[in-house]
Amino acid sequence: MYMLSRLAVFALALFYSTLVRCAPTPVGLDETPNLEARAASIPSVDGRLFRIDGKTQYFAGWSIYQALDGFVDKSQVPIPGGSDTSLQMPTSTPQSPRWLPYTGYKVLRVWGFGTTNDASTNTQQVYYQVLNSTGQYFNYNPTNGIARLDYAIAAAEKYNIKLILVLLNNWDDLGGINTYTHAYGGTHNSFYTNAAAQAAFKNYIKFIVNRYKKSTAVFSWELCNEPNCPGCSSSVITKWATDTSAYIKSLDPHHLVSLGDEGWLTQTSSYVANYDNSHAYTGYNGVDFEKNLAIRTIDFGTVHMYANQWGYNYTWGNTWIAQHNEIGKRLGKPVMLEEYAVPEAEDRVGIAGPWQDTVLRKTSLAGDLMWQFGTQFPSGTRPLDEYAVYWGSTDLKTLGSEHVRDMAAKKPIATL
Repeated sequence: MYMLSRLAVFALALFYSTLVRCAPTPVGLDETPNLEARAASIPSVDGRLFRIDGKTQYFAGWSIYQALDGFVDKSQVPIPGGSDTSLQMPTSTPQSPRWLPYTGYKVLRVWGFGTTNDASTNTQQVYYQVLNSTGQYFNYNPTNGIARLDYAIAAAEKYNIKLILVLLNNWDDLGGINTYTHAYGGTHNSFYTNAAAQAAFKNYIKFIVNRYKKSTAVFSWELCNEPNCPGCSSSVITKWATDTSAYIKSLDPHHLVSLGDEGWLTQTSSYVANYDNSHAYTGYNGVDFEKNLAIRTIDFGTVHMYANQWGYNYTWGNTWIAQHNEIGKRLGKPVMLEEYAVPEAEDRVGIAGPWQDTVLRKTSLAGDLMWQFGTQFPSGTRPLDEYAVYWGSTDLKTLGSEHVRDMAAKKPIATL
């Protein structure tokens, strides 16, 4: 579960810059950038694995939410519009990870959303849209608007890195579901069936998808970071995911679509080995991983894992991984462990290492992305949450570089 403490720290890290604001431009203005396609291809599904740039392969990647504030050296990246002068970041930004293309990471997960209800009091600095009683507005400001995402896409294209682009957040930070309910009424849970909120969300989807649908840097359009509907029937989110994913496919039939859920299971699952009545298996959060994975327009499954936050011991993580691998096998679709983490204060290698070994040697999960990759400020300050793994650390070498190498070397056949 994406807990508030992690989000609060991340929000501070990603949107720390004191930037000049300007009034957003109303919906309808054609500001689509000219992002030139590189010598690469749009990822696709190959059985239970993915075909990335012409090669079916396993992979390991990272969640990297500093992508908008120093993804790579700006002097080496063609910025849409031909000039990067308006995108120069202040000296307080993290050290630009110019080494990122050389780490072997092929897939990264970044935010593709940023919503505020009041631009005049917005504290998150970077935002892509405003929702309020006067309407829906997109922010084309080159300093704190959609140009920041343009830059991340252009950088990923240059270095042939794929991005899972998340379109919505379940949680409040950075403009989540409740920014829609604040504008259109209702509650968090009613968002999924609120006609006005859904019309606005689909309008935002259209804005983002049409802007980048020709880009080979997009790995998938992800509906939401950890969608939850506590106490709801799982049919609410399943219907919403069915409708929304079909809408995305109508705009862009070529890119993959994922839900972005944590993988919550229910007692009705056809795979019941090692289930119990604990939280992850009750269906309380309104999510049924198996039913959602069966949606025709959902191309692959996502699983998140925070064993300690959820009240489980760390060894349970191996069970959680194996259960979702089995469901993916039964349905014949790829599944990736999209978020997992261990606090810095604990033995990361000793705890997460066995999880990675389970993914590598005991399952056919297509890939895994650890939460989260970080770089420090030039001053030495480390801005992200307790789960961040920083460049230059021993943990990064073992859980990052070595695991990337091992996953890439795995024979690309899904037999487990």
